[in-house]
Amino acid sequence: MLGVCRGRRKFLAASLTLLCIPAITWLYLFAGSFEDGKPVSLSPLEAQPHSPRYTASSQRERESLEVRVREVEEENRALRRQLSLAQGRSPAHRRGNHSKTYSMEEGTGDSENLRAGIVAGNSSECGQQPVVEKCETIHVAIVCAGYNASRDVVTLVKSVLFHRRNPLHFHLIADSIAEQILATLFQTWMVPAVRVDFYNADELKSEVSWIPNKHYSGIYGLMKLVLTKTLPANLERVIVLDTDITFATDIAELWAVFHKFKGQQVLGLVENQSDWYLGNLWKNHRPWPALGRGYNTGVILLLLDKLRKMKWEQMWRLTAERELMGMLSTSLADQDIFNAVIKQNPFLVYQLPCFWNVQLSDHTRSEQCYRDVSDLKLQKQLSELDEDDLCYEFRRERFTVHRTHLYFLHYEYEPASDNTDVTLVAQLSMDRLQMLEAICKHWEGPVSLALYLSDAEAQQFLRYAQGSEVLMGRHNVAYHIVYKEGQFYPVNLLRNVAMKHVGTPYMFLSDIDFLPMYGLYEYLRKSVIQLDLANTKKAMIVPAFETLRYRLSFPKSKAELLSMLDMGTLFTFRYHVWTKGHAPTNFAKWRTATTPYRVEWEADFEPYVVVRRDCPEYDRRFVGFGWNKVAHIMELDAQEYEFIVLPNAYMIHMPHAPSFDITKFRSNKQYRICLKTLKEEFQQDMSRRYGFAALKYLTAENNS
Repeated sequence: MLGVCRGRRKFLAASLTLLCIPAITWLYLFAGSFEDGKPVSLSPLEAQPHSPRYTASSQRERESLEVRVREVEEENRALRRQLSLAQGRSPAHRRGNHSKTYSMEEGTGDSENLRAGIVAGNSSECGQQPVVEKCETIHVAIVCAGYNASRDVVTLVKSVLFHRRNPLHFHLIADSIAEQILATLFQTWMVPAVRVDFYNADELKSEVSWIPNKHYSGIYGLMKLVLTKTLPANLERVIVLDTDITFATDIAELWAVFHKFKGQQVLGLVENQSDWYLGNLWKNHRPWPALGRGYNTGVILLLLDKLRKMKWEQMWRLTAERELMGMLSTSLADQDIFNAVIKQNPFLVYQLPCFWNVQLSDHTRSEQCYRDVSDLKLQKQLSELDEDDLCYEFRRERFTVHRTHLYFLHYEYEPASDNTDVTLVAQLSMDRLQMLEAICKHWEGPVSLALYLSDAEAQQFLRYAQGSEVLMGRHNVAYHIVYKEGQFYPVNLLRNVAMKHVGTPYMFLSDIDFLPMYGLYEYLRKSVIQLDLANTKKAMIVPAFETLRYRLSFPKSKAELLSMLDMGTLFTFRYHVWTKGHAPTNFAKWRTATTPYRVEWEADFEPYVVVRRDCPEYDRRFVGFGWNKVAHIMELDAQEYEFIVLPNAYMIHMPHAPSFDITKFRSNKQYRICLKTLKEEFQQDMSRRYGFAALKYLTAENNS
């Protein structure tokens, strides 16, 4: 009868009284087990309906009681749902002022209204499940700082999610970099029944900064010591994990180990699998004191309520102060201090089986800890859209939430103090990676890139980047991974992601297939001042050219470029297939221009522009190939941006195989029909937003 709550027992007792049936009859009928929330009778009478004792009277009595049992069960389910809602609304309290709120929904997790919350995805449906234990929220704490640790956390979380069946509440002690990355990740991941709270790690530094630490984790490697003080006062227990952990089973199995704690046991730890604390790894090796082999703190079970009552804060501080008088510093960060406390107070620890923390470093006994893990099991419906619509897949893409990992690699850049700095913005998929090194050689300024990748491709990109001296030598290139979802390339979503995380006042909205001229970065910064972009609505146009040759001697000046144009080595961009896209740039005038000149918007105009960071976003309804830039330029014109062509700037498109999306556009009639429909709807939206001024777009489209 596992999982039957007190409320059900009370209802059963009440039912006995009301129906005046002898207790022995009730127990006889209700005996059995529950499977998937349904009562399974174990009564021999049910298996023998023709028994002589099986009278019509007892049959009616039995049926009556079974009806009543079902009624009571339904009442209990309703009560559990109400109780779950009531718990979701109950206030909780937090000590300190360590966090910010990013809540996406209300009512998930045990500690609601915490001041630092992200809820990723939809609320749990556990209130409707008959087995209460499956609805218990599992709390997990992780210390995370910087770009690399944020990447590790994603792997850890994915492994937990793959096997989990319970609601999860992650408590992330994070620095500002990790919080920005992971907050966006969880907000865009939309995982059901997951809540994430952030705690400002920088505000905790003063708690542990007095401890000298040689470990590579630095000051953040000591912050597990202060979790009793950092986490909410009403949180009773938590699983603490290092970022390099990967789960191979349901984390609920580890959570259940808390029930095995006895007496004063408040720490659940796995014995250290290396000989570190035995002090025999090398001559004069002198580790911190530990009990036997010591314990590894990569996985910790903490009974927070009991630790607080034991004055854990005072306990570890006194121990650390005493040992530091002789040891001078820690070698393994918090692990040394945990072990020193356990050495003095061995009753505090419950030793976990070693398979809960298999340590895969050198000189360990990890092979003794493996076990067979089996039973590996693993959308949001867009109800407002008509699934019978032939353009349904296009429309739903606009509402698709893509999991996003910001700053996948280390990023460090401080914009120029003169407020003229410009960031190159672009997006790409795996088949365009070869352009990255070339762009970095042509553009020395900051870059913001959105990469559309699968999980496997993200790892391939990581290896590619880490193996490139050019890419590793640049810390001003921000790589934002948008994970694949759906059948279309979400080109404008990618552009918006890259634009949103630009840290400079101005953006050069480019494409990954273009190489900017050498020195364009500095030229644009000077043009920003010359054209007073800070105080005017201007879009500076960088004229676009193309070559059909895979090997090109890149022109180092405008004069050299004009010579290559005359020889047929270069062409104005899309001259052969889509002249209208760049014709308004007026290349004939550009050839002799020495000062910037203004051009007017025309239908299908799609130049590459430099604008202020506060310019409008791209329209997400346009995916794959077609009208994605055209719509954005139209929006700029509607907002009264002036289009100014720069006389000494240029960019060159490099040849490549046709994209999958342009192939679909050319071969699929329905694709072209849907694109035309989306264009018309966009123009109607423009009319609603900008009124009479937007009529010219309809007129221009009809005349083109």
